[in-house]
Amino acid sequence: MIEPAQLLYFIAASAALTLLPGPDIIFVLTQSISSGKGAGIATACGLCTGLLFHTTAAALGVSAIIYKSALAFTVLKYAGAVYLLYLAFRAIQEGDRFISSVSEREYGALLLYKRGVFMNLLNPKVSIFFLAFLPQFVNAGAGNVPLQMVFLGCVFLVQALAIFFLVSVFAGHIGTRLIGRPGIGKYVNRTKAGVFMIIGLELALSQR
Repeated sequence: MIEPAQLLYFIAASAALTLLPGPDIIFVLTQSISSGKGAGIATACGLCTGLLFHTTAAALGVSAIIYKSALAFTVLKYAGAVYLLYLAFRAIQEGDRFISSVSEREYGALLLYKRGVFMNLLNPKVSIFFLAFLPQFVNAGAGNVPLQMVFLGCVFLVQALAIFFLVSVFAGHIGTRLIGRPGIGKYVNRTKAGVFMIIGLELALSQR
């Protein structure tokens, strides 16, 4: 299987990539600030569930098919962009509402989990990333390459979940301190909507 030194290098590289400002970590950050750390953790769990699909797709060669098919890539790309713009519209609709009670935050956990799953699954760039990233750490001489890729994907998932958890706690603490300030809900929701719009447009306009 994979050598310990190579595995440690993979974990370090994965953590660095996870911490880079990207759609996933920004999504977790905004949800945590606006709806509490529980919302961020629920969103993170959804995003990481989507990673299971991308890992399996990369291991089985499905990601390669998506990459080679212009139609499949385009359909997934625009579906993801439309979904993000829909989330932006919903954020604008929230107006001045700033979710502050524990019951309200917990009630939306399942919905946020589903949003995380859909956001991840509808981003073909994640599949292509795994297709390019995971094979670099596979030991071809050890055999069973698909199993090694699945293992690496699971390691990536665990470290991403750990980082997202810390981000959720930190951002949730910031959100708690903001509760009660007049008009803050409007600015938080507008910021969240803007983030979703930027990510959605970036995905729609992106190339392979």
